[in-house]
Amino acid sequence: MNKPITQINAAPETTTMGQGRYARQVRFSPVGENGQQLLAGSRAAVVGMGALGSVIAQHLVRSGVGYVRIIDRDIIEWSNLQRQMLYTEQDVLSLLPKAQAAAAHLHAMNSSVFIDPIVADLTAMNAEDLLADVDLIVDGSDNFSVRYLINDYSVKHSIPWIYGGAVGASGMTMTIIPGESPCYRCLFNEPPPPGTTDTCETAGVISPIVDIIGSLQATEAIKLLSSNRKALHGTLFQVDLWNHAWLPISVAHSKRSNCICCGDARFEFLDDQVSGSAAALCGRHSVQVSPSHNVMLNLDELAERLKSVGNVTSNRFLLRIELGADLTFVLFQDGRAIVQGTDQLTKARSIYAELLGN
Repeated sequence: MNKPITQINAAPETTTMGQGRYARQVRFSPVGENGQQLLAGSRAAVVGMGALGSVIAQHLVRSGVGYVRIIDRDIIEWSNLQRQMLYTEQDVLSLLPKAQAAAAHLHAMNSSVFIDPIVADLTAMNAEDLLADVDLIVDGSDNFSVRYLINDYSVKHSIPWIYGGAVGASGMTMTIIPGESPCYRCLFNEPPPPGTTDTCETAGVISPIVDIIGSLQATEAIKLLSSNRKALHGTLFQVDLWNHAWLPISVAHSKRSNCICCGDARFEFLDDQVSGSAAALCGRHSVQVSPSHNVMLNLDELAERLKSVGNVTSNRFLLRIELGADLTFVLFQDGRAIVQGTDQLTKARSIYAELLGN
């Protein structure tokens, strides 16, 4: 497995579960002492540490899930602070990757939990490594391709995952149990064509819907990890906060025998070792460009070489070049770059090639 940049080690609890930190949770009878012990021995991965991921990870860590892996490709920006409740202004000023900033905040909340932060874009090339050895995957991402990839991995390895999405004042969530429930592709066979669905770029988003959907996901996670599967809601749960509408749609009979993923065991998204790609980032006026193969860059050498191009700032996680005309190029160790100030994929690829020669 790819090693995380930083691992936050757990500190031992000094009191018993029923008397100390988790006393109120243990007194909730569906959890109890046994459920709390199961949580402490559980391993969860949260994919995406933006708005939903911030909520999910906090609940898992505060609830005492013993190991929490957090995976995110991005850095923190001012526009994130309105809804990504884990972060502060200082995180923006420090130019920190979300996974690293989140790990520090989560460790401060509960030092008895092992936090495993990974600064990476989850792709078909690394999913088998980054999602390995966990009991549950929770979706905090903001794009369809990652969700279909998680679904493939979940079904292939029989690991439950919890889908969630929010935009505007609406959101939805569903818990997928391979072999029992329908999978994500049973309900949504193919990703929607680009431009056909609302995003936070086109429709905006208010923070309370993020908090509610993330909390629903975290609750399902606590149920699963504390051996309370019968309490799972078993629906595609939809919420419209603005119009005060709550709509749980039963999916008990939605499993399809001809599903490409869980029916035919064809894992198209997991098997798709895609070449270098570019994708617009939700609500960011930015484009992420990814290399066609795994690399590990020497950022110090690159910072020296690129200083003639524009003002360069760097740390051990990334370097940033101000290119003028409101364009900024942020490069990570794994070769990914975020071109800020444009939503044109061709332009972003061109800038990447001009700076890095590939």
